[in-house]
Amino acid sequence: MPELPDITAYLSALEPRIIGQPLTHIRIASPFLLRTVQPPIEEIEGHTVRALHRIGKRIVFEFDNRLWLVLHLMIAGRLHWRPLGAKLGGRNNLAAFDFPNGSLVLTEAGSRRRASLHLFLNEAAAKEIDPGGIDVFATDLEGFRTALTAENRTLKRALTDPRILSGIGNAYSDEILHAAHLSPILQTHKLTNEQWQRLYTITRETLQLWIDRLTTEAAQAFPEKVTAFRKDMAVHGRFGQPCPTCGQPIQRIRYADNETNYCAECQTGGKVLADRSLSRLLGSDWPRTLDELEALKKR
Repeated sequence: MPELPDITAYLSALEPRIIGQPLTHIRIASPFLLRTVQPPIEEIEGHTVRALHRIGKRIVFEFDNRLWLVLHLMIAGRLHWRPLGAKLGGRNNLAAFDFPNGSLVLTEAGSRRRASLHLFLNEAAAKEIDPGGIDVFATDLEGFRTALTAENRTLKRALTDPRILSGIGNAYSDEILHAAHLSPILQTHKLTNEQWQRLYTITRETLQLWIDRLTTEAAQAFPEKVTAFRKDMAVHGRFGQPCPTCGQPIQRIRYADNETNYCAECQTGGKVLADRSLSRLLGSDWPRTLDELEALKKR
């Protein structure tokens, strides 16, 4: 799912292309995309995009008639800038937003249609769908700590809960926790003062690093290939590959459709965290250390 740095890159690429431009026509190919009935979607046609905003992981188009169009890309939704009038052939093409200088095309890979569009009468109505997570760049250490300790959660769950923090998901939470040398399963109520300071600082630094990288790329060309798996990432999506810090193989915890990647040497004191699916198979034989894991592989 596109997260804060990716959404920021999209916004920076869209600003010079569509702000001040009228939306001449909107073409929706998927009946599952538009989730609101009132006001009618046709009411934004012919109106100018006045500003772009972000609500969590959602992209917001503000029009000169005060209507707010909110796009949630979910996991597989992506945006593409195409020549004006780009066709919507193929099952992955969900919608096109036609402007005088080009067409913004929304696609979604896979068979499940999760991406969504909502049209709201004004800003107040649009912000009712905000999950409520705080902006890490708009809070101090105490506000950050208060938000993450409202409930006793694992760090991984706390960082990715949109009701707690705005815009952080699976990919960048892995990168943050690796850079902060903290276990993804460490409970928020157990962090020391030093660990809180480190997590707060690293969270801001990691997000800013990727915001800068991706917006620089977006200034050169529209971000056509937004992905959660980037070659410069330290741990996310790099299971089995060497940690760039210590050289030990990156480990993972798989659950549902998600996967947490971490370095046991850097983050968990050498302890290999139990993976649910493998734990059921191995039971008491689950390796507790990197050495035990390597020995198991050699059997």
